[in-house]
Amino acid sequence: MKGIIFLAIILAVGLYAYSWHFFVTIFIISFLVFFHELGHFLAARSLGVCVLTFSIGFGDKIFVKRIKNTDYCISAIPLGGYVQLKGQDDADPANRNYDADSYNTLSPIKRIYILFAGPFFNIFLAFLLYIFIGILGVEKLSPVVGKVLENSAAMSAKIAPDDKITAINGVKISEWDEIAELVKTEPTTLEIERNGEILNITLTPKIGESRSIFGEVIQKPLIGISPKGEFVKIYHTGFDALKYAFSQTIWASKLIFLSFEKLVLGIVPIKEMGGIVQITDITSKAAKSDFVVLLVITALISVNLGILNLLPIPALDGGHIIFNAYELIFRREVSQKVFVWLTYVGWALLLMLMLVATFNDIMRLSGVYK
Repeated sequence: MKGIIFLAIILAVGLYAYSWHFFVTIFIISFLVFFHELGHFLAARSLGVCVLTFSIGFGDKIFVKRIKNTDYCISAIPLGGYVQLKGQDDADPANRNYDADSYNTLSPIKRIYILFAGPFFNIFLAFLLYIFIGILGVEKLSPVVGKVLENSAAMSAKIAPDDKITAINGVKISEWDEIAELVKTEPTTLEIERNGEILNITLTPKIGESRSIFGEVIQKPLIGISPKGEFVKIYHTGFDALKYAFSQTIWASKLIFLSFEKLVLGIVPIKEMGGIVQITDITSKAAKSDFVVLLVITALISVNLGILNLLPIPALDGGHIIFNAYELIFRREVSQKVFVWLTYVGWALLLMLMLVATFNDIMRLSGVYK
């Protein structure tokens, strides 16, 4: 009953803040969790492990359908989900079962296969979404010069506003972000389109200060130009769509690790951590604006769900993978006492992170954090 009341509160607040677009967020979160758990489910079933419960959501079960030995459930709180395997119960880590169809009777490598399947499904889903995004077309900044900075290489080379950069050192340019990838501290030839004419201008970029996506001040070679602010839609079809999807999935995965590293090092302040409230806010607003933007955000959330579940924190898939890797290498299980203790520590850590992220979300939405 408490879960039903909590669901009613979530729906009331969500509909008040975001209208019907809130249901889009609920659907996306539920679908991503479903796909994650589907990975665990299919992997377990392929090895003959009994799946006791497949639930979308937590808390009170609103709908239950029993097929063979599995309860398929929709639960009241649509902020997660779980697959409960016979012999594995994170809520009671001391509970073990050694029947023939139990998770505990599998070899460590087979358990790792089941554990890895969930995160892999999320990462693969993101890859599929990026293929679709590439085909639909992605809006990017056009490589048109808006401003030329004083005392820059661009000013010395007489680059002017409204110049369109079409190639750098013979490599074709279709959007603004490609420029930075090709600029080096060496003589560089720019192919410029100006008033319908094609010009070739050679310059040597200067080392200057810029900022990374994390706000760090960094030194990098700069031409000394800024974009005009025009946008161009880039389409990826055929094999190019696969290349685009693969590169974007890798980039999104690396970004999560980099973000975590910057957070640990203190470069990114702890107040920048976001949680389910921020995800809801961003996703609901995206649902109002553009379908492709919504797909991009869904792909990013899916990658996040996959990568974060691989972190070596007990109670997450990554933590269980570490336990099984230990057994695989040393030919013995982690002691029951240590396993139970570390699992509860993992739950405590996850709860703390969730509380911090939720607090940050509330402070951000209320305007306290700018």
